[in-house]
Amino acid sequence: MSALLPTYARSELAFARGEGAYLFTASGDRYLDFASGVAVTALGHAHPHLVKALTEQAKTLWHVSNLYRIPEQERLAERLCAATFADLVFFANSGAEAVECAIKAARRYHFKQGEPERYRLITFEGAFHGRTLVTIAAGGQQKHLEGFGPPVDGFDQVQGFDIKAVEAAIGDTTAGVLIEPIMGEGGMREVSWRFLQDLRALCDRHGILLILDEVQTGLGRTGRLYAHEWAGIAPDIMATAKGLGGGFPVGACLTTEAVGDAMTAGSHGSTFGGNPLAMAVGNAVLDVVLEDGFLDNVAQMGLRLKQRLAALKDEHGDIIEEVRGQGLMLGLKCRVPNVKLLEALRAAQMLTVQAGDNVVRLLPPLIVGETEIDIACDTIDAACVALKRDAVAPA
Repeated sequence: MSALLPTYARSELAFARGEGAYLFTASGDRYLDFASGVAVTALGHAHPHLVKALTEQAKTLWHVSNLYRIPEQERLAERLCAATFADLVFFANSGAEAVECAIKAARRYHFKQGEPERYRLITFEGAFHGRTLVTIAAGGQQKHLEGFGPPVDGFDQVQGFDIKAVEAAIGDTTAGVLIEPIMGEGGMREVSWRFLQDLRALCDRHGILLILDEVQTGLGRTGRLYAHEWAGIAPDIMATAKGLGGGFPVGACLTTEAVGDAMTAGSHGSTFGGNPLAMAVGNAVLDVVLEDGFLDNVAQMGLRLKQRLAALKDEHGDIIEEVRGQGLMLGLKCRVPNVKLLEALRAAQMLTVQAGDNVVRLLPPLIVGETEIDIACDTIDAACVALKRDAVAPA
């Protein structure tokens, strides 16, 4: 019996090593990894530049705490600000921590503006923002809230992406709007560029903040460094993590100067956030992702994958209802239980991720090539054929 808390419905699979877009078991079985640790291993497994950065840093300094200056932390913050809307950055260890910081920053901003009553955030049905008590309250999903007492106060949820519903939810206590540009856990539901533009205008009109959760959509996953760039807008606060560390725990909350200036000394903190090991890896990830042509290639590979998936949907419409998402963040909404397709793919040695709304997520590493995409689509094709064959087989 395992000594681990039974909080995960784990597969019996265990992996001994990884290389690029593949994982290998101890016995040498190779699996095509279109899960990427749930959009984390952005540069695949054992990327040489990341390995070099981590091992070289490990020889000199691991941790000193934020009681002292950390030059590589300052460098990564400056690079993130130069590449985004942001003026200031706070480093954490995970997406949930980054979202938690974003929520605190929004409340603190209004407090400093002399409006402490503005603490509530408008969120969206089906959202996922993390597993802390605050972030499960923000997500509002009953399956995550059950058994943990009264939800943390401060969130007003609306259904659908209806700008009139959002405006109707704004009141004297509203601090801002929190949204994912694509709802990953919530079923790869895309938020239209127009809706993001309307949200930005609405927040400006009411003097409230636009907060984006780009934990899963960020670091090039959609073909731009951050997904909101497709809409041509900028948030006031943004949470990022997952791909930022390429597999090493790194999260960050990015803000404008106006918001960030409200987070004065002592208002927030993290023991491990931004330590030298994490920053060495984060900077190495940016080295690769910001190379000329890298994001263009992600967009091209994403288009190739989506086009091939659309053809599979046409051929296997009794298995695949819809293809969702953008770039290399795609989902297959299934007509059969999504776990059946996921298990059929796993049996064929391809790894994917389950999501809400009966969706199977496809999250390959951003370094994926045409060969891996073609193998993945051939595997999905064969899995659909197998599922249909099993459905008509005599009991």
